[in-house]
Amino acid sequence: MFAKVINNYIILFDGYLIMEQEKLINIVNDLAKQPNESEWVEFKHNYHSAEEIGERISALANGACLHNQPFGYLVYGIEDKTHKILGTTFNIKSAKKGKEDIESWLINRLEPKIDFRTHCFEYKEGINISLVIIPSAINRPVSFLHKPYVRISSYTRNLNEFPEKEAKIWRKEPVKPLEEQLIKQKLTSNEVVNLLNTQTYFELLKLPYPNNQEAVIEKFVSEKFIKKNKDSYDITKLGAILLAKNLDEFEEVGRKAVRVIVYKGKNKIDTIREQIGKRGYAVGFEGLIDWINGQLPANEEIGRAFRSETRMYPEIAIRELVANAIIHQDFSEKGFPMIEIFSDRIEISNPGIPLITPQRFIDEYVSRNERLADVLRRFGMCEEKGSGIDKVIFYNEMYQLPAVDFIVSEKRTRITLFSYKDLSKLDKKDKIRACYQHACLRYVSNDIMTNQSLRERFQIEEQNSAIASRIIKDTINDGLIKDDDPMSNSRKYKKYIPFWA
Repeated sequence: MFAKVINNYIILFDGYLIMEQEKLINIVNDLAKQPNESEWVEFKHNYHSAEEIGERISALANGACLHNQPFGYLVYGIEDKTHKILGTTFNIKSAKKGKEDIESWLINRLEPKIDFRTHCFEYKEGINISLVIIPSAINRPVSFLHKPYVRISSYTRNLNEFPEKEAKIWRKEPVKPLEEQLIKQKLTSNEVVNLLNTQTYFELLKLPYPNNQEAVIEKFVSEKFIKKNKDSYDITKLGAILLAKNLDEFEEVGRKAVRVIVYKGKNKIDTIREQIGKRGYAVGFEGLIDWINGQLPANEEIGRAFRSETRMYPEIAIRELVANAIIHQDFSEKGFPMIEIFSDRIEISNPGIPLITPQRFIDEYVSRNERLADVLRRFGMCEEKGSGIDKVIFYNEMYQLPAVDFIVSEKRTRITLFSYKDLSKLDKKDKIRACYQHACLRYVSNDIMTNQSLRERFQIEEQNSAIASRIIKDTINDGLIKDDDPMSNSRKYKKYIPFWA
């Protein structure tokens, strides 16, 4: 039988704690919201064969590697074409291949023997899910019965048919944390101080500057900005990217300098000016933010609340999004954080794709550069975990701007802030996106969206409440929000929550 839920945890009959039910349900919801199956996600309604599972595990592990995802996912209980969560009768925990447990049978036929995890749980009453979470391939393709597989569109194919993909997996090195990557070695303490801005570090933490160089060096060693050897020092990638006096002194991180481009109109045809950062992220952050804000239009009409002497965009949102682009970039990908300013919007992007879906940016936090994020938080350059995007959405609503847009392409993540538009000029997608973000923001603030709160968000008069009702209906139909109490018959006082709540 499927695992039982006790105190919001999934418990097997032997009492072994697997994972919080809420986390598993959130994973399933996020995956179901993917626009399509991908090379690292596959949906099945019911079980076909153990061999099929083995091939899928191989394909999804390899696909996750190719797309810089930490995991691949095989989900039983979701219809592949519609992404409807229908449930399944298949329980991978109790399934057998002959007389052997199917998990054991699979492990013994995968090469290398990867540590995939299986979960069986009740998604809703009467709807059971079997979920396989598969770690990404590292250094070499994952094979099943001596054959490596990969997903192409919605089909599982032999990886050997795609030599360029296979070569990419073999070339893929396991990514070391920034604090473990050494980019300048065998330096004296004087050379370290000449290359890194030690003064800025102590100023940002509001600490007195030590009286001697030895104390400075010891502090930088403890922060993992440098590594101490017997008679020399090595500068880590973390230390250089944060505190370099000149990024060009470090060839590898010099290519990661933040770039700001200001365009004349709504496209990239005419460039007014361009600025490329030369200092480490921490050293140059405040100057970068000031320069960006200096390029943004002011004295624009921004809804009813702000009409004069106000910048087009909330400065705190700009600050959080720039910090977000720095923190969440994939340093293994080519490219750099970029801020592009147009006449009607500002686009902030970074190399790499996120570790969570854009729909869960609000109230969720997963970082591939945790040490970098921690240091920047202590420097006061960004919010605590999970609150940065929440704050962006909050101030975006306060300024009565169109909903923030999150776009993930193959190799970059882009977040767009738009200048003010009247409700009549927003298209259906804009309204749905704004409604969903409003519902999320209310929910994480221990409140719930209503027709009235959405009217306030869009500045809709009470007599025009039907307009808000239409937007709510469209957002429900899009699967992004749901009734908080489906059994309630009161239309006037209905409340709505995000799909993942």
